[in-house]
Amino acid sequence: MAETKKPVVKPEADKAADTKTTTAETPVTAPAAKTEVNGTEAKKPVAEKKKPGRKPGAKKPGRKPGAAKKETAAKTTTTRKAAVKENVHLEFAGKSYSTEDLVKIAKDVWKYDLKKKVGDFKSVELYVKPEESVVYYVINGEEKGQFNI
Repeated sequence: MAETKKPVVKPEADKAADTKTTTAETPVTAPAAKTEVNGTEAKKPVAEKKKPGRKPGAKKPGRKPGAAKKETAAKTTTTRKAAVKENVHLEFAGKSYSTEDLVKIAKDVWKYDLKKKVGDFKSVELYVKPEESVVYYVINGEEKGQFNI
């Protein structure tokens, strides 16, 4: 049977004596560790040295603390698109009504005819039937009715 050689291990005191060099003279870098992945060798990346300079978390020079907030607010206002202004007019039989006119009439019906508070008026759906001169409404998804125009 063949003899196997065992590696010689140095005592701790000898290791310290062998590595007595100052870090200023020679920089110490760790060798890239190799690992096996699926039967092939892969290198692990070596940790990069930190660059001298600013401390982590330190503020950038020349910036005011509130400057970043003001910049982001300015960016958001410039990226928004302008809202499209809509205005619908309904003309028939010599009469003309805009959407605002019809909503105002629906609010008046809510307040005076149904005896409800104007603050409770949340939404309205209007269905205009010009051949009958009637507007059908659904207020707050519950109250249904009609009024003449």
